Amino acid sequence: GLASVVTGAFFAACLFFTPITAIVPQEVASAALVVIGAMMMMNARHVDWADRATAIPVFLTVVLMPFTYSITAGVAAGVISYVAIKVAQGKAREIGAFMWALTVIFVVYFALNPIESWLGVH
Repeated sequence: GLASVVTGAFFAACLFFTPITAIVPQEVASAALVVIGAMMMMNARHVDWADRATAIPVFLTVVLMPFTYSITAGVAAGVISYVAIKVAQGKAREIGAFMWALTVIFVVYFALNPIESWLGVH
């Protein structure tokens, strides 16, 4: 509804302000990202670390984002591992359609580059 319209309007406004971000040095942006990362890690205390089905995907997501320099890779590893663990536990019915779709998309995302390299496609 209205939230989508407002979000769309803000994204449209960002098109005009994007060139302004070029004047912000990378050092300032990276400092802000470190602070945001620290604030995000404060929420890690709310994770049920005793529940391996939750803890392993959270750990993979948190660790792989900075190590791979890719938010996509971190989230993908978390989603894929969550679904794999639930399936291994015999709890596949607990996984929603959206998570299944994301898992398929992320598996294709990870598999595409090796397949293209193997086929010699650039």
